[in-house]
Amino acid sequence: MMVPSQLSLVPSFVLMATFGWVGSFKALIIPGMVNAFGIFWIRQYATESIPNDLLDAGRIDGCNIFRLYWNVALPILRPAFAFLGAFTFIGVWNDYLWPLIVLTDARKYTLQIALSQLNGLYNTDYAMVIAGTLLAVIPLIVMFLFISRQFISDIAAGAVKD
Repeated sequence: MMVPSQLSLVPSFVLMATFGWVGSFKALIIPGMVNAFGIFWIRQYATESIPNDLLDAGRIDGCNIFRLYWNVALPILRPAFAFLGAFTFIGVWNDYLWPLIVLTDARKYTLQIALSQLNGLYNTDYAMVIAGTLLAVIPLIVMFLFISRQFISDIAAGAVKD
C-alpha cells in the first residue's frame, strides 16, 4: 500500500500476457476484484468489531466454523464489505492507465479512455465531453444510493447504546 501502483504495471501486464488475457475484459475484472487494501481493511475491521465473547457464545450453542462465519461474523462485517465494495468500485471505475495498457481493441475501451479521446488536438466538443462525463457519473450515483442505506442503518444502530 505504500508502493505506488504504477510500479506493478509491468509485472501485472506480463502476468496478463502469460494468461492470454491481454485485450480482454478478464484482465480488468479479475485483478480489480482483490487488492491489498481490501484484505487489510477486512482483517482490521474483523479483529476490532467481532467480540470474542460472541464467537464463544456461538461455539457453545453448537455452531460449526461455517455457521459462525455466516450467522455471526458476516452480519457484523456487512458495513465493512459495503465500504470496501464502494471503494473498490470507485477505484476500478475511475481507472484510466490500466485499461489503456491492457485493452488493445478500441471497441473495448472503457468510458474513461473514450472520454479522454474526445479532446481533439485543435478543437474540443465540450457538449460531448460533458454528456460523456454525465454518463460516467450516473453509475457512481446509483451505487451511492444503494449503499447509503447500509451506512445509514449501521450508523443508526451504532448510535443506540444498550
